[in-house]
Amino acid sequence: MDQNSVLSLLAGDSGWRSGQEMSRALGVTRAAVWKQITQLRQAGWPIESSTRLGYRLSGPPPCLSASYLNALLPPDSLFSGKIQALASVNSTNTRLKALAAAGAPEGTVLLAEEQTAGRGTRGRSFSSPRGQGLYLSVLLRPKVSLEEVLTLTGWAAVALRDGIQAACGASAGIKWLNDLYLGDGKLCGILTELSLLGESGEPDYVVLGAGVNLTQSASDFQAQGLSGIATSLTREGYTPERHHLAACVLAALEDMIRAFPSAREDYLARYRAHCITLGRQVSFLENGQTLVGVAQDVTPRFALSIHCPDGSTHTLSSGSVTMI
Repeated sequence: MDQNSVLSLLAGDSGWRSGQEMSRALGVTRAAVWKQITQLRQAGWPIESSTRLGYRLSGPPPCLSASYLNALLPPDSLFSGKIQALASVNSTNTRLKALAAAGAPEGTVLLAEEQTAGRGTRGRSFSSPRGQGLYLSVLLRPKVSLEEVLTLTGWAAVALRDGIQAACGASAGIKWLNDLYLGDGKLCGILTELSLLGESGEPDYVVLGAGVNLTQSASDFQAQGLSGIATSLTREGYTPERHHLAACVLAALEDMIRAFPSAREDYLARYRAHCITLGRQVSFLENGQTLVGVAQDVTPRFALSIHCPDGSTHTLSSGSVTMI
């Protein structure tokens, strides 16, 4: 028996569990259960006790807990029993890619309190301070063509937006291709990485990572050099508990996985409806040259169609644009 075993019992039920019931379920003595409860309390876990009723959790845990998050998910969830929560990692995507290459199953989830080398698209860094965001990656093994897999980032933007809104009511906008904005600041970044089978060139796995700014203040962003660029849910007036946010995000991602790729028209319509880039003047790079135009549409492959003053139309399937 370890602390995770005790937590699994407590996290799965908001009511009381007697020491006798827990000792019987875990196959240990009541004294052994009490010892683990004491250690958990010392670590900051809000565990109440009653001589007549037993033990119960009176609130969320003080740090990320795979056991607690797993208890928030339906038993038949794709992610049930496949969640890992780490105190620190260089990058959840980097670590999960290594697990994927070693044969980890679809639905494996990796979360971290902090990322010491969080990554965004095009080699950019992603600030991931300890305890101030939701940093997670999920492993997918879609049995579809490479062409379909390359649209997953767009699908993920819709799913992340849905999960955040379900958790706290925040209605984020999607900045093409893979950022969520709230107010005038970036709230969430998405990084999708894939591996191909060497023999056939078909997709082997996809690691889908997301970082959501949760509690950073204006001074935090100033210290990180992100003033006027990023925002957090707390700054915008939303305060979801982190495990609840994670559970809502995972539920939305599971809906996405089950719908992919047959529900493309639905996800595309929702992407377009919430894309804050459409109708805006933007600048972008093409062949080393900076061009300016108006973002007109998101194509069925989630590429961005831009109309320029000279009458030309440019379609971007990757890269980034700057809204002017």
